[in-house]
Amino acid sequence: MQQVTVRVSASTSNLGPGYDCLGVALRLYNSVTVVRDKAARSSQPRIVSDAAERFFKQTRRRAFSFSCSIVERVPRSRGLGSSATVRLGILLGLNHLSGNPLDRLTVFQLCAELEEHPDNAAPASFGGFTVTRTDGFPAVMFRRLPKPSLLGATVQRFDVAPRLYFVLLVPGLEIETARARRILPSKISRVAAVENCANACALTAAFASGNYEKMRGAFSDNLHQPFRAKLVRFLPGVIEAAERAGALGAFLSGSGSAIAAVTLEAPNKIATAMARAAAVPVQTIITHVDNRGAQVLPIRRRPVGIDH
Repeated sequence: MQQVTVRVSASTSNLGPGYDCLGVALRLYNSVTVVRDKAARSSQPRIVSDAAERFFKQTRRRAFSFSCSIVERVPRSRGLGSSATVRLGILLGLNHLSGNPLDRLTVFQLCAELEEHPDNAAPASFGGFTVTRTDGFPAVMFRRLPKPSLLGATVQRFDVAPRLYFVLLVPGLEIETARARRILPSKISRVAAVENCANACALTAAFASGNYEKMRGAFSDNLHQPFRAKLVRFLPGVIEAAERAGALGAFLSGSGSAIAAVTLEAPNKIATAMARAAAVPVQTIITHVDNRGAQVLPIRRRPVGIDH
């Protein structure tokens, strides 16, 4: 095997209160093709070379030269997991070309380590709604402590029914994750923390049970959205407009700038209301959850003619 293409879904993370632990895979994809080369490549983009270096270090395999190409459908720097699609695509592609020495969980953990947070890597890897947990990880992010390994990250995932719509509002504004993390405070009140825990638990229970109506009112957050609203000024207005139009709730997707709404009905009405409230040039996307996770695509071979 000298070539492989991996299809990886976009993802929306946090879902409001589930900071760095909740995520959902979406039916919006990047495709990463990895080709094994005989000649050495002089350079690769940093995101590609870092993933390759981490793969070969983990597998203790001799590194080989490769080229890659990406068909991008996931907007960059919008909080939709674009970087996770590239890293995961490279890791799974190299793994496939190497005879699959790593299982899917280990590949996810390597991707999470490269991302420095697991909430996009998990849904992109496994599909559906995911809950991730890593010992000591939240304390690291808020207290600026030395980073623990994410190779111990664990995942629980749940299928999501196609009757649930995700409405995405994607503005032209790009936001770097590092910048969006720097503006977060190191402490919040106990009352605010308890409210976040309750909301995150309510969302998880609703996804796990399939009783999606129970999500209504559970998307509010005290950990990151009030502070990131400084970067996305129209965030509160768009959330309010989505809910007034019938959405179960809406939230900043990842670190933004995209905003996601969740609904069981009237997705077009909600998309229109969100775009009107933003009052800036935007793209709206209506989609569902991808339950399959990253897929290694079969190679399409040309049919061979038969002479009679």
